[in-house]
Amino acid sequence: MTEASSMSATNSGSVEVTMNDIEDDKFEVASTVDSDDDYNSVYNGSIRGSVSSLNGPRPPDRYGFTGGKQYTEENNISLPVDVLRKRELKWLEMLDNWDPWMNKRFRKVKQRCRKGIPPALRARAWQYLSGSKALMEKYKGKFDEIDAMPGNPRWVDEIERDIHRQFPWHEMFAERGGYGQQDLYRVLKAYSIHNPKDGYCQAQAPIAAVLLMHMPVEQAFWMMVSICDKYLVGYFSPGLEAIQVDGDVLFGLLRRVLPYTYKHLKKWKVDPMLYTTEWFMCVYVRTLPWGSVLRVMDMFLCEGVKVLFRIALVFFRYTLGRADQLARCQGLYETMDRLRNMSDRILEEEFLVRESLKLRIAEKDMEREHAIQLSKRRAKRSKSEDNSPSSIDTHDTSMPLADSKQRFRNRSREFLGENRSFEYLPESKSQEVSATNDVAMPDVSS
Repeated sequence: MTEASSMSATNSGSVEVTMNDIEDDKFEVASTVDSDDDYNSVYNGSIRGSVSSLNGPRPPDRYGFTGGKQYTEENNISLPVDVLRKRELKWLEMLDNWDPWMNKRFRKVKQRCRKGIPPALRARAWQYLSGSKALMEKYKGKFDEIDAMPGNPRWVDEIERDIHRQFPWHEMFAERGGYGQQDLYRVLKAYSIHNPKDGYCQAQAPIAAVLLMHMPVEQAFWMMVSICDKYLVGYFSPGLEAIQVDGDVLFGLLRRVLPYTYKHLKKWKVDPMLYTTEWFMCVYVRTLPWGSVLRVMDMFLCEGVKVLFRIALVFFRYTLGRADQLARCQGLYETMDRLRNMSDRILEEEFLVRESLKLRIAEKDMEREHAIQLSKRRAKRSKSEDNSPSSIDTHDTSMPLADSKQRFRNRSREFLGENRSFEYLPESKSQEVSATNDVAMPDVSS
């Protein structure tokens, strides 16, 4: 049921838009997961998926999925072939003259990323946008060097336990011990050696899997380095402080954009960490349909972390943005259940991209809120330090939380050849890793 209606008075003071009433959550298919071979869409104990995901494998779709919630029906592909070919020619010309385009016509590059990178050129474009191509060329042979290292036994054990959970409906990862899982293991182990301070976190695995669907293992590794070290700075560090800060930033932006939604979440103590760990740390890979995953990744690699905030605000605006929606969520469980079971229309790629760009949230707003949250956190830490000399140093520059302006800059404009030398010490001499790194993440079972 859809009918034209204006935004409820719930949040009308901040968002001046007219929208169609979004259809209520559709009936979810209930099922029982009997074994490890039953790859229904399990998400924090609730099943999200279509009837097709319950009927077993089918011929692979255009992305390589044979079932599950990521499976894309052919009738969902609407871009005409002639339009796609024109875009490919434009991207080829742009990639062949990358530096001039980035220096003089970045706005056009950004516009084309928002429209979606042509599938045939996506792997190449991602490497140019992220700067991983420059990294790989600068440190030629370095991946082979660290690939041959044994790795920290702790991280190796956790990686081996996690890899079979990543997209078992995808033909690349369906076979236990197959080439896809082997390459995924190599990328994750190599990154844990590259960054022994952070090591391995479960949220890294789905990101690495997406990269391997598009490129060889060495290229995927250097993209992981770019994403983790330049885009998601501090997200996988011990204590997860950076993701906590960004969760507070998102909460602060909600107060400005959707004040009644903000009050609702605060009333029922819906902590940002309950959803930002799934959304931000995995770059929505575990949340969106596959076409939307790729479109968000296109924009994220071009524009940076601010894309993650915009997508989250769209989720809240259309899931908990009206008075009647809030009235049906009287509690933490009901609120989280609604966020975990959003309408298919909200998750559709064109709708999601279009609505995220409509939001009246500028880069400066995010910078300002980030600075506010950092100030609060430092004040709290300083107070704690006064009471406990053994607490964390407030001037610890190793915590990647310092510059609010840099946080929301366009990452693709900052080439990553930043004169950082990578030295890989023997395991016995590498930096000891804190045991507080991992956050409990739901298994990816479809």
